[in-house]
Amino acid sequence: MLWPEAMTPVRMRRVAVIVPQAALRDALVRIAEAGCVELDRAEEAALGAAAVRLRRLRGRATTVEPEGAASAVLAADLPDLDRLEARRSIELLAGEAQLEERAEGAVRRGEVAALTGWCPAAEVPRVAGRLAAAGGALVPLPSPRGTDPPTLLRPGRPVSFTPLVTTYGTPAYADLDPSWPAGLSYVVMFGIMFGDVGHGALLLFGALALRVGRHRRLARLSRLWPFLAGAGVAAMLAGAAYGEFFGPTGLLPVLWLSPLESPARLLAAAVVFGAGLLAVAHAAGAVNRVRESGWGTALYAGSGCAGLLFYLGLALAAAGLFLHRPPVAVIGATLAVVGLALVAFGLFRATAGGGAGCAETAVRLFDVVVRTGTNTLSFARLAAFGLTHAALADLVWRGTTGLARHGVGGVAGAVLLFAVGTALSLGLEALVAGVQALRLEFYELFSRLFEAEGRPFRPWHVPPAEPADSATKVIPCSPG
Repeated sequence: MLWPEAMTPVRMRRVAVIVPQAALRDALVRIAEAGCVELDRAEEAALGAAAVRLRRLRGRATTVEPEGAASAVLAADLPDLDRLEARRSIELLAGEAQLEERAEGAVRRGEVAALTGWCPAAEVPRVAGRLAAAGGALVPLPSPRGTDPPTLLRPGRPVSFTPLVTTYGTPAYADLDPSWPAGLSYVVMFGIMFGDVGHGALLLFGALALRVGRHRRLARLSRLWPFLAGAGVAAMLAGAAYGEFFGPTGLLPVLWLSPLESPARLLAAAVVFGAGLLAVAHAAGAVNRVRESGWGTALYAGSGCAGLLFYLGLALAAAGLFLHRPPVAVIGATLAVVGLALVAFGLFRATAGGGAGCAETAVRLFDVVVRTGTNTLSFARLAAFGLTHAALADLVWRGTTGLARHGVGGVAGAVLLFAVGTALSLGLEALVAGVQALRLEFYELFSRLFEAEGRPFRPWHVPPAEPADSATKVIPCSPG
């Protein structure tokens, strides 16, 4: 897969399902089994026979099982609903209720029924082949004007960072998919705050145990193993640069700097690193604004081209002042002023004009300037929490070596102190670093990438009641 394709959501196609009315149920069963199509549903569908019986059995108003529920199954042939109710076959009734709801949204003309929906473009041929066996067809349609397709981010097997993006929200269909860059930046920020070879190795071991483990209680967390593994590797690399192995034990040489001895350098490096991430986020946001609304809007947007020009100008001006290069500083300041002027023009266009519009523009422009500075300085927390982690590890190590000098009892106490102190610092600092990296990801970076929220792709999938033969088993689609 080419990287431009990997950086965009799965391509969707608007499709129509056209089948003879007599074969509508068979076609819907095949669609539900494939699990690749999101069918349009009637806004005010009447309760079907299966839904009424399901409601009686449950004794509450819910008529249809939630999407993707494992307790709904479908029979290949139309079952006797009265018999299902008598047997309290809730799973089959739930599947029939979902099927009735989809069938209610079909448009019928003579002997033909048609439904519309969305399907990943790569899965259209496979779904069309399954429908052909029922005498139907899957016809690609042009996308309706003013309607965005649903968004499906690429799962990226076997390693996926999409949960980081979907936890924040669903990107618009036209936006970039930042899953991999966001995941890599997350683990790097975690490693800077949690730099220790020994502690990182423990995280990596925990990730591998989560990946191969069979414990039911940890099954729901298994999809998070890439984050834990990446964080462990990043922590080990940062720890090697800091010379930290379960603290400043002296077992490793300092390859770059010691956090406790050079806090100012670490602080400056964290801010520069954050500025680089913000520049990349601004650039990606500019691409998203162009893809969403075209150049006319993107040129003046604070999270578009104007905001990118303003931020790059500020960075260039700051670099010129730091390096004592006045021409570079002047060029950077000029670019920043031009970018800020474009942002102001875009803000004023969104107001009602006049004096009130000017006042509103001034207030919002001041907010843009202040937020740009505070967001950049916010990355100083990478160094701050890195210092905290190093200080805690140093405290545990000093106590351990101090106790070890007092005979056999002191050695036993030192071992106990080292084990308990390492466990406490590992748990506390891992939680803090994870939360802080997530906070920087969401508030500083994603706030520049996304302005519009998309709609997640929710294909209809209900498994068959009877297991299929090994030769004819249908695997639900997993686009990407």
